[in-house]
Amino acid sequence: MNNGQFIADEGISRDSLFDGDLQCLQTTAGYRFSVDAVLLAHFVRVRERERILEMGAGCGIIILLLLYRWGPLIEEIVGIELQKSLVSLARKNLEINGFTSTGRIVEGDIKDILRLLHNKTFDTIICNPPFFPHGSGRQSSNPEACLARHQILASLDDFLLAASQAVRNKGSVYFIYPATQTGTFVASLEKFQLTVKRLQFIYSYPQKDGNARLVLIECTKNGGDGAKICPPFYIYQKKDGDYSPEMQKLYK
Repeated sequence: MNNGQFIADEGISRDSLFDGDLQCLQTTAGYRFSVDAVLLAHFVRVRERERILEMGAGCGIIILLLLYRWGPLIEEIVGIELQKSLVSLARKNLEINGFTSTGRIVEGDIKDILRLLHNKTFDTIICNPPFFPHGSGRQSSNPEACLARHQILASLDDFLLAASQAVRNKGSVYFIYPATQTGTFVASLEKFQLTVKRLQFIYSYPQKDGNARLVLIECTKNGGDGAKICPPFYIYQKKDGDYSPEMQKLYK
């Protein structure tokens, strides 16, 4: 990603990806997307004429990436976002990239998903939820960033319930989550009729006895037994080194 023009009077930066083909407006002081969003967007398997829902869309970066990569396959992609400032940014990002015919942003709480959207109508659900339980971890002094990173307004179970309500039977649900909490995540799935089908652990760089940082998880609503463990994914080639060849491909 290249850092682009700073829009001083709004406190907004215009950042570009794919040699400027994709533009993303985001706040300079609030929540800004990270590598988590890029990893999750490329883990998703998009099929023809899919209706996709992202829960907690932020500035809309995952929606932008999916439409840039697989736009012709997508029938519609909807993002739900609670924070008004991020709703505005996400809508602007769809507009400046020419994606408003396929993508749209709904302002609201994922806990009200049955009021906001028809249930069981989406083929795929995507979510990069707040990682940290309320009161844990270092909290940002910026309210926008704090709400995006901490489970202040919604818990993991809230996100799983909303996903189960919105996805069609046998549909796919994708999450990215801290690897250290994989057991908790998987244990929560059964009560929401979700079954793990694919896992990929994300590491900072290759090292002996190194611990995974994140895990990408694909689930199926009322899916059968059998899960695939994908090869480990390394973000960097070495400590303080450049992106790995696999990571570089995600930006090309």
